[in-house]
Amino acid sequence: MIINVVLFHNFETLDVFGPVEVFGKADGWEIKYYSLDGGLISNQDNIHIATEKLDQFISDQVLFLPGGIGARDEINNSGFIDTIKHLAAKSQFVITVCTGSALLAKTGLLDGRKATSNKRSFGWVKQSSDQVTWIKQARWVVDGKYYTSSGISAGIDMALGFIADIKGLEKAREIAKRIEYNWQEDKTVDNFTD
Repeated sequence: MIINVVLFHNFETLDVFGPVEVFGKADGWEIKYYSLDGGLISNQDNIHIATEKLDQFISDQVLFLPGGIGARDEINNSGFIDTIKHLAAKSQFVITVCTGSALLAKTGLLDGRKATSNKRSFGWVKQSSDQVTWIKQARWVVDGKYYTSSGISAGIDMALGFIADIKGLEKAREIAKRIEYNWQEDKTVDNFTD
């Protein structure tokens, strides 16, 4: 399985590296990093990641979109949104963390589907599309090939949920134990809703 992580400036660090830690523990899985123009992408935590250009995207297995303050800029970047729409439509699975779901919703691909997002930015995210059934009381939501999670650390729970769906529950529990993480296995429970 290839996880194609799409980055933009000022992505949220844990949105990316929490799930990447989980996916990296799945035997044989590969992680690639992309951005619209390629090159170094940085964020407010002084993280710099080398990326390939999105037009070099060749795998259609998993498209991964984080959130972060930079999502508020990218949601108005029609070139970025159009590219995401094209890549998401052909991907086997699409995974978003935090406000990454707003970027996906802006493409129209979540129309008529259920999704969730960061509770602290929930009002803003809902403005990205009124065609999505936004589920506030959820740690993560699965609707078809689309996985969306609540804010930041919820991406780790969702990544483990994705592992459970693909490789089995015991594998997900094994990874959670390996990284010493108390996995919230019930995707409908989010203690941060209020």
